[in-house]
Amino acid sequence: MPFAAALSTAPQAVRALDDVCTETLRLLSAPPQLAVLFFSPHHAAAAATIAATVQERVKARCLIGCIGESIVGNDEEIEHRPALALWLGSWSTPVEIEPFHLAVEQTPDGPSLLGFPDSLVGANLADAAMLLLGDPFSFPVNEFLEQVNSDHRGLRIMGGMASGVRGPGQCRLLLGERVLEHGAVGVLLQGVKLRSIVSQGCRPIGQHFVVTGGHDNIITELGGKAPMQQLQKLWQELSPEEQSLFQQGLHIGMVMNEYQDNFQRGDFLVRNVMGLERETGSLAITDRVRVGQTIQFHVRDAQTADEDLRALLQRDHGTNPRKPGGGLLFTCNGRGSRFFPEPNHDATMVRFEAGAVPLAGFFAQGELGPIGGQNFIHGFTASVVLFEE
Repeated sequence: MPFAAALSTAPQAVRALDDVCTETLRLLSAPPQLAVLFFSPHHAAAAATIAATVQERVKARCLIGCIGESIVGNDEEIEHRPALALWLGSWSTPVEIEPFHLAVEQTPDGPSLLGFPDSLVGANLADAAMLLLGDPFSFPVNEFLEQVNSDHRGLRIMGGMASGVRGPGQCRLLLGERVLEHGAVGVLLQGVKLRSIVSQGCRPIGQHFVVTGGHDNIITELGGKAPMQQLQKLWQELSPEEQSLFQQGLHIGMVMNEYQDNFQRGDFLVRNVMGLERETGSLAITDRVRVGQTIQFHVRDAQTADEDLRALLQRDHGTNPRKPGGGLLFTCNGRGSRFFPEPNHDATMVRFEAGAVPLAGFFAQGELGPIGGQNFIHGFTASVVLFEE
């Protein structure tokens, strides 16, 4: 097998490391080139031992990893208990793998984000992808994504922000044998065939609207009317079930490619609705708006999230002749047993629809993945990376 994954729930870090290293090396058919490791806060104090031991045992060209509130290993999601998962990948064709550490540093021109991989300059972005794990307290993820989307358009970024930490300096990021508490660690992959799936867990309601007035994150007009008027009309058209979901939390989907005749799952970037201003009927959302943009309101619940992830995985299977051989899962820490009625939902779904691929991941405090050719940070999302055999 070109990929392998193993999970251990042993409470002692040394025992857990032995479990996952032994199992993944037994399954892998060639020396590993990439190792990705995730561990629960129970093992945070042993982060240095974890990094050094994995490097010594598996001898991968690159190791990245991070702490996570809950850990994914194959078809299990371990919540509120000690857990450690290791994923290994090896490719028979030539690939380029460059690890890096991004951090904000003071320069003569002010604060700057330094540490971009050297090979990004001149890279064939259609054949490249980046895995990224960041500290939610010190890494300016929105500014980073805006810069990459502008300067390196077409580069796909997948990953998530570390979780299970409560303040600055508590994060644990792994880069080789190094343990870092700030910034982000990642790896730039070139020549690796992979696919990304971003399931935002929402479904559209009502009709499409065009933003005819707005600024910053405020929509002042939808289709020539105040957003409140359009929402009042929409409410009357909804079923009782949809009205209940509307009251629980309303979202807005912004179309990423206006040149399509029809919009379907995966075509919207979903953002939260922050509130309405009664005097003007304006609507505030958690992103910038653009006049002329097409939007549609969305709702979210466990059933919708289940349907969305299933549909996107089935679409991937139906449109790609090459089977996936391994996968990484970055799912929101608001999902899992907090959201779904049964445990292990996302991991089980990926392994059912994509095949029993070696899978590892964690519950993130913000998930990274591309929508419509641009990279974003998401919430309540399952971001899946599928590596082709």
